[in-house]
Amino acid sequence: MQDTYSNDQLTAYGRRLAARLCDQYFAAQPVGATLDGPAVLKLAPVRQLNLYVVQQLLAQWTGEMGRLRSPYFDYEDPAVRQALTQLMNLLSRRIRLTRSTYEPLLAQAAADTLRTALDPQAIFESKLLPDGLSSAAPAQLRDALRYVDVNKALFQDFIDSLPADLPQERDFLLNRFRLYRDAHYKDATPIGALLDELSQVLPVTEAELRPAAAAPQPAPAPAAPEVAAAAPAPPTVAAPEPVAAPVVVPPPAPVAAAEPAPAVAPTPAPEPQPVVAAAPVIEPVVVAGPAPVVSAPEAPAPAAAEKPKPLAAAAPAAPTLADRLAATASGSGTLNEKLASTAAPAATLAEAQPKVESLRSAISINQRFSFINELFNGENMEYHAAVEHLDALPTADAAKRYVTEDLAQRYQWTRKDEHINKLLRLIDRKFA
Repeated sequence: MQDTYSNDQLTAYGRRLAARLCDQYFAAQPVGATLDGPAVLKLAPVRQLNLYVVQQLLAQWTGEMGRLRSPYFDYEDPAVRQALTQLMNLLSRRIRLTRSTYEPLLAQAAADTLRTALDPQAIFESKLLPDGLSSAAPAQLRDALRYVDVNKALFQDFIDSLPADLPQERDFLLNRFRLYRDAHYKDATPIGALLDELSQVLPVTEAELRPAAAAPQPAPAPAAPEVAAAAPAPPTVAAPEPVAAPVVVPPPAPVAAAEPAPAVAPTPAPEPQPVVAAAPVIEPVVVAGPAPVVSAPEAPAPAAAEKPKPLAAAAPAAPTLADRLAATASGSGTLNEKLASTAAPAATLAEAQPKVESLRSAISINQRFSFINELFNGENMEYHAAVEHLDALPTADAAKRYVTEDLAQRYQWTRKDEHINKLLRLIDRKFA
């Protein structure tokens, strides 16, 4: 039975795992190091990763050979095809992969490795029956099975169940394998065993590969009755009544008349409840009050109308560095000039921190992921190309101009001041 999984999660994990393995390998190699065939077959500790990388290389070579068609030359001649086969064997021993070409292949291989355990049907269609095949014989399927290690027994038993040496239509093979998989799902490799192998390189759980559950939305219906039930409360807080309460304060004769006044005086906060409590006492006291004291409401009126201002309104917020960078599109001057004032402390930071030999070795894994996601739009290869170029520049001024003028304009860096300054500080440390 097919497990539920997220293609986006598989792809994201494949990229992270490929970056981790490449960091471990290329960090110990000189700049510009390449991989040959034997290195590709043993670089990853999980065998299926290496096999899928080799299969992708074979597909690339087959595609290049397939484009060798001409109205002037016969590429279908047996002698020519034999020579092409010899060329293929020769090229297979001359593999040369840089990090920028190898890492995407490894990321795809990692995603396909997880998909082999989670969705054998999709792997049978993409790996054993590529798009170009309208039909296939068991011998062709066995040849493609050389590059599959996970769930290999499931695929092998299905191929053995087909009529020997008889080509079958693509749709027939796909439908028949679907039925075979559903009937033999217990024979499939458990996903837990594969995750344990991959977690030795980069930890991963089965839950991380499933689609994220949608957050439950609060039902709006119950909220309406609560608001309706609370609605009758405001009519009890009558605005004119609290203002009329202080009129009773002046009567000197009765002792009971003096009690409502303290109830109003000690409440500086704008809360209507204490004032409403004094409202019922107004009626008996007004009878004894003399007429001239009507002018008394002027004194408490400011206290009732006065409302404390929020602290945020007391002082305007100072413009941040992100605000100044965001204005570069409309203001005059280059981004280099705008960053000149903010990058000034970099010199003192470079003096306080040790010098680094290269940016590639100085940037930590977490910081590298931050630069890739925030500055290079998630493009790992473009990040590595930019760092290699920065390491090759002769002076700090040239490196900073490349960051603030070339890269900033190319990737439209706005509100990225924190990450830009971190990169500039690393440049200062390199050229200190």
